[in-house]
Amino acid sequence: MSKTAFAEKLTEQVANEFGAHQQYVAIAVYYDAEALPRLATFFYSQAVEERNHAMMIVQYLLDADHDVRIPGVAVPNVGFEDVVAPVALALEQEKRVTEQINALAAAAREEGDYAGEQFMQWFIKEQVEEVSTMSDLLKVVGRAKDNPLLAEEYLARESAGSEADPTAPAAAGGTI
Repeated sequence: MSKTAFAEKLTEQVANEFGAHQQYVAIAVYYDAEALPRLATFFYSQAVEERNHAMMIVQYLLDADHDVRIPGVAVPNVGFEDVVAPVALALEQEKRVTEQINALAAAAREEGDYAGEQFMQWFIKEQVEEVSTMSDLLKVVGRAKDNPLLAEEYLARESAGSEADPTAPAAAGGTI
């Protein structure tokens, strides 16, 4: 099995994606405890998406005959001062992940790993969507800070019928 800097960085990204998964579960639980079911459901779904991103990377590492390690993750933040703070944290996290994904694509290109570079293209597209979604949600939740049920209404209106992306890479173990 080969070891490259790109493969090592992908392993680090597995931890980042599982860390994002854990953070989104913590955010969802916060909103569940606040009796805000739409926000909770949104973040539970985001958690599954981040888990699937980690497993897509695992599948790529397996397919590319690289060593696969599943690294541990840091404990997520669970204390939030208000209903806006979790979404602000989520937006910061998505911006950080965007930087990580861009660095991965650059590492693949630097190594001349064309398959790795192509693999990263879907994640680049995905991050544009993720940052946009969290930016919009932060604006809405910020305006609805004193009445979070307005954010619940927004999610009920805007979240209908999201379909699976047929261009997404395969995830190890399938997707949930």
